[in-house]
Amino acid sequence: MKYFFFDIDGTLTDIHTGILVPSALETLRKLEENGHFVAIATGRAYYKTIKAAADAGIHNLVSNGGAALVINDQIVRNSPLDKEKALEIIREAKEKGFGVLAAFEDSIRVFMNDRLFLEQVGERKEPTEYIFDPSKDFADLPAIYKIYISVPPEKEHELTKKDLLGHIRFVPEYLCYQHDDKDKGIRDMVEYLGGDPKDVVVFGDGENDMVMFGKEWFSIAMGNGWPALLEIADYVTDAAEDDGIRNACKHFGWI
Repeated sequence: MKYFFFDIDGTLTDIHTGILVPSALETLRKLEENGHFVAIATGRAYYKTIKAAADAGIHNLVSNGGAALVINDQIVRNSPLDKEKALEIIREAKEKGFGVLAAFEDSIRVFMNDRLFLEQVGERKEPTEYIFDPSKDFADLPAIYKIYISVPPEKEHELTKKDLLGHIRFVPEYLCYQHDDKDKGIRDMVEYLGGDPKDVVVFGDGENDMVMFGKEWFSIAMGNGWPALLEIADYVTDAAEDDGIRNACKHFGWI
């Protein structure tokens, strides 16, 4: 039995259209029929992953960058960021004059106690509900799941506490702090299921998939993938839209 973990964008989907690749979906079903475990592994928040998982017919998820685990459609955990470290990052950013938003739950809702972020870079590049309360401090939030800081790339060096938590820049306008432990999420899920990490197979294509391309299991990069990811993969298959998942699984005899 193998434990398969698939990234979404550019792996299960055609990177150009965002549509799930039919041969990939067919392969997932065949893997399950052959007794293998199939899951998604993504940096996306849980609320963003639900539809893609349902569309793909997948019931197991490692999401929120490894902090959320779902098995048979049941949430096992969904952990926020380390709050004290998050607050240190937020305080410094505000002291330096950068706008800050914080997601206080796994949803589209974000908190701000001033409008600096919106004034500096405008609205986020995805659906967002802004909760504005100038009387409230970030420390008053029940939890912090993500942080968005309107710092341009050339000024990132001003954030001396930047590396307290994992971060990534999806768009030029702002820096996003989120969990970046997909490898730990995979390891925890397999342990929860009583499996062995050596039986894990991961598929990915992006820069943020590099964290799960370790040496304790087998990694497969899509042909359309990030160049550095292709270099560290155990195997490089065809592009997602060229039936890369199906071809790799046939090559290794998993289907």
